[in-house]
Amino acid sequence: MAKLEFDQLLDAGVHFGHLKRKWNPAMAPYIFMERNGIHIIDLYKTIAKTEEAAAALKQIAKSGKKILFVATKKQAKQVVTDLATAVNMPYVVERWPGGMLTNFPTIRKAVKKMSTIDKMMKDGTFETLSKRERLQVTRQRAKLEKTLGSIQDLTRLPSALFVVDVMKEHIAVREANRLGIPVFAMVDTNSNPEDVDFVIPANDDAAKSIELILGSLCEGIKEGLEERKIEKADTAAAEAQDEEGAPRRERKAKAGAKKAVTKEDQDAINAAVASKFAKEDEE
Repeated sequence: MAKLEFDQLLDAGVHFGHLKRKWNPAMAPYIFMERNGIHIIDLYKTIAKTEEAAAALKQIAKSGKKILFVATKKQAKQVVTDLATAVNMPYVVERWPGGMLTNFPTIRKAVKKMSTIDKMMKDGTFETLSKRERLQVTRQRAKLEKTLGSIQDLTRLPSALFVVDVMKEHIAVREANRLGIPVFAMVDTNSNPEDVDFVIPANDDAAKSIELILGSLCEGIKEGLEERKIEKADTAAAEAQDEEGAPRRERKAKAGAKKAVTKEDQDAINAAVASKFAKEDEE
C-alpha cells in the first residue's frame, strides 16, 4: 500500500478547512492553525488517520465483507463511482434512500423488482404488455436503476460505511450508528466527528482531495481482496493434496494390515506344526 506524501496532500488542497466562524469545536485536535479566517487541517494527522482507516478496510475486504460508499455531493459522485466500481464495492451517489440500512428488507424488495423487470424483458413477457404499460415499466426500471442500481449486489447489510461529508450524509451515519456498523468518513472542520469511528480529517469539498484520500483507501481494499484470493487458492490446493493423500494412506494401511494378518497366520501354522511333531515324539 503506497504511503501518502505530505506534498501530495498539499497539492490536492487537503489541508483547507472551512471559515473560522463555521468550525465545530470537536474538530480542534485536528486543526493545525488558522490563516486569513480559514482553518488549516494538520496533514500529519490526516496521513496517520488515513493509514489507520486503510488497514481496517483492508481487513474487512480480506474477510470477504462489503463496504458501502456514500457520497451524494456533486464533487464526489464521479470519483466515488469510479473507485468503488474498481474494487467491486456497492455505492450510493444519488439521494440516500431513507431506511436503506434500518429497513433493509424493503430496499431488497425494490431491488428484486428491478430484477423481475429485467427477467420480463428477457423472456418476452414485456412485449405482451400494452404500449402504455411498457412505458410505465420502463420508467419505473430507470428510476430504480438510478437510485438502487449500484447496490444491486448488496444482498445483506454492509460491514462498514465510508462517507464523504458527514453533515450532508447525516441520515446514513445515524442509521449505521443505530445498527452498530462502523463508519469511516472524511471529516471537514465544520463537521462533528463524534459519530464517526474512523475520522479522516480532510477537505471534503475538493474533488482532488476526495480522489487522493479515497484512492489510498481503495488501494488497501484491493490488497485485502488479493490476499483473500491467495488464501482461497492455498486452501483449495491443500484440500486437493489431502484428497490425493487419503487413498494412498488407505492403501498403505490395508497393505500393513495384510502383512500383519499374514505374519499372525504364519505364527499359527508354525505353532501347529511344532505341536504335531511334539505329539509324534511322545508316542
